[in-house]
Amino acid sequence: MSYPGYPPQSGAYPPQAGGYPPQQGAYPPQAGGYPPQAGGYPPQAGGYPPQAGGYPPQAGGYPPQAGGYPPPGGSYPPAAGGYPPQAGGYPAPAGGFPPQAGGFPPQTGAGGYPSMPPAGGGGWGGAPAGYGMPGAAQQGYPGGPAPGQPMPSYPGAPAANPSMPGYGSSAPATPQPHAVAKGYRGSIKDYPGADPLRDVEVLRKAMKGFGTDEAAIIELLGSRTNKQRVPMVAGYKTTYGKDLFHDLKSELTGNFEKLVIAMLMKPSHFDASELREAIQGAGTDEACLIEILSSRSNAEICEINQVYKSEYGKKLEDAISNDTSGHFRRLLVSLCQGNRDERETVDISLAKQDAQKLYAAGENKVGTDESQFNAILCARSKPHLRAVFHEYQQMCGRDIVKSICREMSGDVESGMVAVVKCIKNTPAYFAERLHKAMQGAGTKDRTLIRIMVSRSEMDMLDIRQEYVRTYGKSLYTHISGDTSGDYKKLLLKLCGGSD
Repeated sequence: MSYPGYPPQSGAYPPQAGGYPPQQGAYPPQAGGYPPQAGGYPPQAGGYPPQAGGYPPQAGGYPPQAGGYPPPGGSYPPAAGGYPPQAGGYPAPAGGFPPQAGGFPPQTGAGGYPSMPPAGGGGWGGAPAGYGMPGAAQQGYPGGPAPGQPMPSYPGAPAANPSMPGYGSSAPATPQPHAVAKGYRGSIKDYPGADPLRDVEVLRKAMKGFGTDEAAIIELLGSRTNKQRVPMVAGYKTTYGKDLFHDLKSELTGNFEKLVIAMLMKPSHFDASELREAIQGAGTDEACLIEILSSRSNAEICEINQVYKSEYGKKLEDAISNDTSGHFRRLLVSLCQGNRDERETVDISLAKQDAQKLYAAGENKVGTDESQFNAILCARSKPHLRAVFHEYQQMCGRDIVKSICREMSGDVESGMVAVVKCIKNTPAYFAERLHKAMQGAGTKDRTLIRIMVSRSEMDMLDIRQEYVRTYGKSLYTHISGDTSGDYKKLLLKLCGGSD
């Protein structure tokens, strides 16, 4: 509703003609200065607003009866200590409001109440922290945040119900079955002010002359993120006209060399080279294929496909098809399409249907319909599948992993189990992979390097937590005891610390 004479249309307060108070119909309507004379505040019938019901409204209106504003026991203008908190009540002595000629007569002293809104702010109440009129668009309180902004003491804090978002966001269509994202969980952070041209000087100096300064290389690469390391390759060639990978391979040896090279590659190029090695090497490393294809996003898988084709002259799908067979091949081909649903919302009724389909395809029939497992595990979104696994457990009282182990065997069993574990709890899956890589006789260094490099800027902190919880000792301690030399030092840089 519009209030006659409030605020003035010209945008400035007070109105230009006639000063304050405004003319007929304005607030307050009585002749004379402010505060109004006889009748006081609130004004009597015919005051502001002029409609029946007057101001303040009756019970439940403004101000509220109990505990409302102004505080009980305080008259208006309030005594010292009321609202506003300045001593001297309202109006505050001195300076008056506004200070322009023709306006509300200024008092003597210092500091009016409240301060004049900035020019162009739409007059009184138009500034973000203005004191709005009743019924107007919500304004902040003096010194508070702008309208629509969260309260300073609630920086996106989660609500009491963990499935609901914190303040300042709307509720999703359906509650999420998994935890809310916790911000950056990597162990390597951007180095402030990193310059690839300065960094390559350090590398060149470390490799030049007799011997190699491995400590300088470890310190440099261990304190830069991937996006700060990758430009060093082009920077090195620009500055010295030499290939950085070639120089590093001629200076370094063994697993330390492999780790350094891996850290200087783009993630998509590194993944493509690992897939190539898994397929072309002595025997197929099925676990590596599943690990990469089940843990990467659609965009990452599409980029890996492009890099693989350009680097090795054939499609990744064709390479997988030629090296695998049966349902395991179908599982890998499905995953390498990079076409998984990536919506975050979960339809619980659809999750229940999918759980019933998995039960009908496995536990509830003679034999197993692997294609039904394939269709659901490779196409549905990860949040949805977490809900499906939960519903499956509720429905038949058995974990989905145990059902797969009972129903399948060989590569397809290990492949399906790995996909389920990776989707169910990604950090726990990688903690298990790391433990298996270091446990027993010999260390699977390729697996150790791949996971430490690829997860150091993703979820290494969560992997470390899962490792301690599951195996009773920190990942840092296990790496320290299982590796040695410069290789160990750089791996520990990627690990980030002990738990």
